[in-house]
Amino acid sequence: MKNILLIGTGGTIASQPTDSGLAPGLTTEQLLRYTPSITRLCRTDCVQLLALDSTNITPAHWQMIVRCIRERYGNYDGFVITHGTDTLAYTAAALSYMIQDCPKPIVLTGAQKPIGFDSTDSKINLTDAFSCAAGDLPGVSIVFDHKVILGTRAKKTRSKSFSAFSSINYPELGVIRDGSLVRFIRQRCADEPRFYEDLDTRVALLKLVPGMDRETLDFLYQRNDAVIIESFGVGGVPEAGGFYDCIRQWKERGRITVLTTQVENEGSDLGVYHVGHRLKNDLGVLEAYDMTCEAVLAKLMWILAITRDPAEVAERFYTPVAMDMFPQLPQKQA
Repeated sequence: MKNILLIGTGGTIASQPTDSGLAPGLTTEQLLRYTPSITRLCRTDCVQLLALDSTNITPAHWQMIVRCIRERYGNYDGFVITHGTDTLAYTAAALSYMIQDCPKPIVLTGAQKPIGFDSTDSKINLTDAFSCAAGDLPGVSIVFDHKVILGTRAKKTRSKSFSAFSSINYPELGVIRDGSLVRFIRQRCADEPRFYEDLDTRVALLKLVPGMDRETLDFLYQRNDAVIIESFGVGGVPEAGGFYDCIRQWKERGRITVLTTQVENEGSDLGVYHVGHRLKNDLGVLEAYDMTCEAVLAKLMWILAITRDPAEVAERFYTPVAMDMFPQLPQKQA
């Protein structure tokens, strides 16, 4: 029987009613009391690391989770992390870059309804997460509503339904049927994981809206090392409003720019239209392709903590990690 560590961070799964709405209040030990069947799957230990609504999760908390796993890595066969759903995809993406090539399961889960409610998805999600953590599922994943989703490909796409998460531009890793993992894809891993704890949190996200000018973009560049521009369709910025000059001027000061898309599925392709072609070919803007916005943000934080050299940043950004992207890079000439 395998040894699994349950790491609690709060979230709806551990919440209780208060006069001002739901708030995390249950410990990891209390969660396990609601799911006695887990004791038949594995041996469990608990760590109550945080007790937060996931809206309050920050990159500093990602670092705490990584340290918790790193310090206890040799003692357990797998890890389950309970977490609020609202920023769960961000945390899963961040852990995918901060704990790479891990041969052991690191499974994140949560719920749309607290575990103490009569109608709740908490019990099944937690039990499914332990089934996966006790199985052959290397690396970081989210287990939710019987689905197993790669940590770099997950996005919350429903705010209330039990089927809250989708796998974006990549197949699900598997499903849970009758309490057992049916795996479709097995992540590649190494004999030992590579841990990273440093992050550069000076990364901003700008969502373009019609009629916007460069003033907001200038503001973000002043305060950050990199800016992600969430553009329209396959990608581009308006020709009016000074965007091109803004990106060029801040590039000369060492700022990194990444173009992604507001469209969830199928990704960007900056070469299609004039409004995107110049960004990539003349201004050296990086393209997110089919990555999720959550993965782009976390990857930039990880990369910029390692290097600020633009060429090295680009090389690392376009190097897939945990199947986070399929870049449509041009073929090298012979």
